[in-house]
Amino acid sequence: MEPVRVAVRAVDPVMQAGLTSFLRVRPELTVVDRCELTERDVLVVQIERMTPQAVADLRDDGVPGRVSKVLLAGELQESDLLTAVECQVVAVLPRARTTGDQLVEAVLSVPGQGRLPADLLEEVLDSVRRLPREVLMSREDGAAGLTPREVDVLRLMAEGHDTEDIADKLCYSARTVKNVIYELTSRLNLRNRPHAVAYAMRAGAI
Repeated sequence: MEPVRVAVRAVDPVMQAGLTSFLRVRPELTVVDRCELTERDVLVVQIERMTPQAVADLRDDGVPGRVSKVLLAGELQESDLLTAVECQVVAVLPRARTTGDQLVEAVLSVPGQGRLPADLLEEVLDSVRRLPREVLMSREDGAAGLTPREVDVLRLMAEGHDTEDIADKLCYSARTVKNVIYELTSRLNLRNRPHAVAYAMRAGAI
């Protein structure tokens, strides 16, 4: 298995140097400059809290194309989670409680996956439930443009199941589950798995 390519963007030079040095010695990873990232790679972003400047930096990440992000945050409010998902954040880690191995595990889980910890994903879904529903598509129009198989996959994803669990429960192969997710995110122009779940929730599909 080839190492996952990763870059770092931190709030200060000391944290930038520390994270870069730590990730560079891990054989599972290859650290590159941000300008070298592609959509198959990962950007680790460290912030203290989700300030307007932090949000602007997440959106304007200096990376060509769209890249998945692992967010290492000092503080993150429930109201910040949807914003993070919209900025292509696919994993959120609390800085004070995250070990080096947990950070590496989160980075390795991103390519082809995209996930939020189960407790944070539930907070995202609760936030979505409280939002006024936007008119995306009518429920009669194929459950917001989703096929029954896609709805089944998204429902299990919302419950916190990973690819292997979903495959087992639906009697699919893991490759089939990945293909279902890839097709629906591409067709509906969704950024990642959490964004797909949020879309389905807002449209009333799950």
